[in-house]
Amino acid sequence: MIRKSKDLSESLFHKAYVYLTCGPELLVFSEPNHPDVGLQVPGGTLDPGESYLQAARREFSEETGLSLDIAIESFADQDHFFEDVPRCLTGLHRRRHFHGQTREKPANEWEHFETSPSTGGPPIRFALFWVDLFSEDALDETRFFDGFGAQLETLRTRMEGQVNGRH
Repeated sequence: MIRKSKDLSESLFHKAYVYLTCGPELLVFSEPNHPDVGLQVPGGTLDPGESYLQAARREFSEETGLSLDIAIESFADQDHFFEDVPRCLTGLHRRRHFHGQTREKPANEWEHFETSPSTGGPPIRFALFWVDLFSEDALDETRFFDGFGAQLETLRTRMEGQVNGRH
């Protein structure tokens, strides 16, 4: 059977995500009202006219309640296709991943509500906390929601020198 391909421009979503670390720990969140969704990192869809960097900072603030007043650096790009995933925009998600480091955690854990989800609907409750990137728990990419775990090895390699005292 031959199917007409979809117009990619109608289903292409540009996304920006922030992998914030404090020492060997990564800031992640879960969705307590949707326990089947894996761990995620703060980020989301670019607004019209917005750069990936601007979107990363804005989305980080919207999803964590924190302002990001540190330098962040792009460390990976990823194309990930979603189809029939609840509460996700169907189409190609062109993701840019940024890494930032903080010297102090604002808290060990907290809750925050995303009040403007890209798919619309009511606010989403996030439970934010830190995971040790080098622990066995974080080594399992399947704990992370659709593709977010794919960047962990790149991030670990990037951080190894800092964790081991090298620069």
